[in-house]
Amino acid sequence: MFETIITDFFMWCVYILQVVGGSPGEYGFGYYLANIFIFVILQPALIILFFILWRIEKRKNKKHENIPGNRY
Repeated sequence: MFETIITDFFMWCVYILQVVGGSPGEYGFGYYLANIFIFVILQPALIILFFILWRIEKRKNKKHENIPGNRY
């Protein structure tokens, strides 16, 4: 059961990589383009996005600390 779920998830990920990268004969760099998109563009963008969202929430929480009677 668990092995089937893992295998299905892996095959889904492979399919997504194939869709993003295109067929290798089409551009010649399908796999490379997929890796560049994922690891050079998408991953750093997500890291920056989550860092900014974390800083915004931290700033909001700091404002709430100064309110009298606040238990949080």
